[in-house]
Amino acid sequence: MSDFAEKARAAETAMRSLFPPTPLQRNLHLSDRFGADIWLKREDLTPVRSYKLRGAFNAMRKVIADRPGQEVFVAASAGNHAQGVAYACRHFGVRGVIFMPVTTPQQKIGKTRTFGGENIEIRLTGDYFDDTLASAQAYCAEVGAHFLSPFDDEDVIEGQASVAVEILSVLDRSPDMVILPVGGGGLAAGVVSYLRDVAPETAFRFVEPAGGASLSAAVRAGAPVTLPGVDTFVDGAAVARIGEKTFDRLAGIAADEVVLAPEDRICATMLEMLNVEGIVLEPAGALAVDVLPALAEQIQGKSVVCVTSGGNFDFERLPEVKERAQRYSGVKKYFVLRLPQRPGALRDFLDLLGPDDDVARFEYLKKSARNFGSVLIGIETTRAENFPALFARMEASGLVYRDITEDATLAEFLI
Repeated sequence: MSDFAEKARAAETAMRSLFPPTPLQRNLHLSDRFGADIWLKREDLTPVRSYKLRGAFNAMRKVIADRPGQEVFVAASAGNHAQGVAYACRHFGVRGVIFMPVTTPQQKIGKTRTFGGENIEIRLTGDYFDDTLASAQAYCAEVGAHFLSPFDDEDVIEGQASVAVEILSVLDRSPDMVILPVGGGGLAAGVVSYLRDVAPETAFRFVEPAGGASLSAAVRAGAPVTLPGVDTFVDGAAVARIGEKTFDRLAGIAADEVVLAPEDRICATMLEMLNVEGIVLEPAGALAVDVLPALAEQIQGKSVVCVTSGGNFDFERLPEVKERAQRYSGVKKYFVLRLPQRPGALRDFLDLLGPDDDVARFEYLKKSARNFGSVLIGIETTRAENFPALFARMEASGLVYRDITEDATLAEFLI
């Protein structure tokens, strides 16, 4: 057994003073659906509802052992890492200073404060994370504190590897495949490093959001690169540049082992897991489950572990998640309609709707023309196949319209 594997096992053992192993649960719904033996590693059920607690705990544990006088730890995070650091600070009785962007939702600030209690101080600084990170690192240099990286740190990677230690302690054999979400790469680097040593026959698939594909870019370039822009919807995995240390540990993976998950499809997966299984997952936590349909032929008849990495979902986002899921599945569309300005014109349009079509949005955008006005229409239906028939009826009636459902620019301003 390698030195890394020994350290990962030691981290897992030490972690039991903080929380019990998270469940590894066979999921009957997914197993039946894909003809496979599918297990969920429920990292959404740690005390802070994400795996980030593992890395924060292990790094802090080792720093305290190596430098007994180190009593101040610093982190920069707007989410799960902040909560993991806060929880660990309270456990060890040390002081933590957590820098968060000014734009961080109050719900996340409140949860971080609850986990850390009197052991932490929260400093809100910067509109963007890069500014927040710079402030945190400057503070570390000023007071001699220890900076706790969210992923690009060997001690953090060792802590995340405890996920793999727990998986093998439950299964009676190595899984055929482990599916891992990827942001900065700490979880993937830890799990892969451990299983390559003790279960070399296990295959991997790495999932990242389509709007934050930093691992894919690094694999193509052969080294970490910085993405020019990132879609922040999958906030737990939307990272512009994968870590240097984490990418080193992922060396050798092939491009076809990395799978992209569209943000709107992730929303549909989140709703399915909530409505069918009663499991609350944040967008990053749903990544591993989301790609199962794309891997259906590869996993049939095999044992598969999906790591559900987090469940810190703010239910105020549920309407947005539902909206994006409906648009992805094709049962909701938005279009701009050129409507004649005459009595009965609206009634004529409504008569074109099918029995399963429902008006979800109606808003006049412009009435500058004497004879026509522009109207924003949102239609929900029960099956995506209903829309071609509706549009055919509209065109036969001479109505002029523009489907803007997939127009990102117009949708941002109008929807």
